[in-house]
Amino acid sequence: MQDIKINAVSITERFMKYVKIDTQSDASSPTTPSTAKQKNLGKILAQELLELGLSDAHLDEHGYVYATIPSNTDKNVPVICFCSHMDTSPDSSGENVKPIIHKNYQGEDLVLPDDHNIVLKFSEHKDLKNQIGNDIITASGTTLLGADNKAGVAEIMEAATYLTQNPQIKHGTIKILFTPDEEIGRGVDKVNLEKLGADFAYTIDGETLGSIEDETFSADGAKLIINGVSAHPGFAKGKMESAIKILAEIIDALPKDKLSPESTSQKDGFIHPVGISGSVEQAEANFILRDFDDDLLKSHGETLEKIVKQVLTAYPNSTYSLTIKEQYRNMKQVLDKYPQIMANGIEALKRAGLNPVTRSIRGGTDGSRLSFMGLPCPNIFTGGHAFHGKQEWVAVQDMVKSVETIVQLVQVWEENS
Repeated sequence: MQDIKINAVSITERFMKYVKIDTQSDASSPTTPSTAKQKNLGKILAQELLELGLSDAHLDEHGYVYATIPSNTDKNVPVICFCSHMDTSPDSSGENVKPIIHKNYQGEDLVLPDDHNIVLKFSEHKDLKNQIGNDIITASGTTLLGADNKAGVAEIMEAATYLTQNPQIKHGTIKILFTPDEEIGRGVDKVNLEKLGADFAYTIDGETLGSIEDETFSADGAKLIINGVSAHPGFAKGKMESAIKILAEIIDALPKDKLSPESTSQKDGFIHPVGISGSVEQAEANFILRDFDDDLLKSHGETLEKIVKQVLTAYPNSTYSLTIKEQYRNMKQVLDKYPQIMANGIEALKRAGLNPVTRSIRGGTDGSRLSFMGLPCPNIFTGGHAFHGKQEWVAVQDMVKSVETIVQLVQVWEENS
């Protein structure tokens, strides 16, 4: 087993370079990628990979970056892919990100300089207690940081750099994939798996140091349209049935002590309205439905429709349509068929000096859909925290350990083949 020394300065500089590039995706856009600016990072990554000597590195027309690190062993090793997404969440601005390093963290609350109302409180961010003496990177208070998932991108790039510079580390063929639009659920819509040519994959898109995730929510999206009755408000008595008010009643009737993100944790699912629009005559709401169990997920859609029908009993001249579409499914259904993927991941974490923690994701990753597309794909930590908001942060030392885990992992696959 090789002694691995990852350069903390290099991963820090790389990460801070990437987060300054605005790659926010846009769910309202029909294109792929949804925003052309995502290609700005893709071009840089493809060029950096070419400079490492990966001659097939390229950015395709859909905004995906592909590259190959050739095998340097005589063994027949499965082809392993490492994947991260380049886009950042639409939930908070990703423009003009100003990353800040808080060196030698000592447990204090971190007040961000551009908005003193944005404070990383030691009492609220549980993993800060494990960061004493580490270097914490945040944004300045007016944007998200972009650690989700530029931490993963930087870690894969740093691992690729290390492996190309240390050919004594034996490994099979390694594929690199960077995707657009993961944050809006379209991260693998245009991926070319035949061109990628991998047998198994790992997304580097998790959070806490040492975690590896083999389970996600199963997810559906629901669109509810209420067709009300419009009338002149001056003469509306006994006639008007406002679609806006009907929709408000439906949302208010959703369970509050269960089946909502605010009141659930661990393996509990939910029904969550994420957007509303409309007028008196017609109003629309979009929901996300989530659960780890497919049967329970189906029941959440049935619960929503039951509430709709109950509310509409008071509005005899109004109608509704409810459309529920599959988004992704729990990747554990696939990964349980390939136990070596998780076993090798856990062994790599141990070799990196970490205590492996197998977790379930209350969300999804590109790996969710990749697994069902024929590329089994668990998720490995990046070290990032508080994703999608202005309090997002990552520790340099945790990023170093993620890079080390990747390097250890390719050796484990080679040794076990």
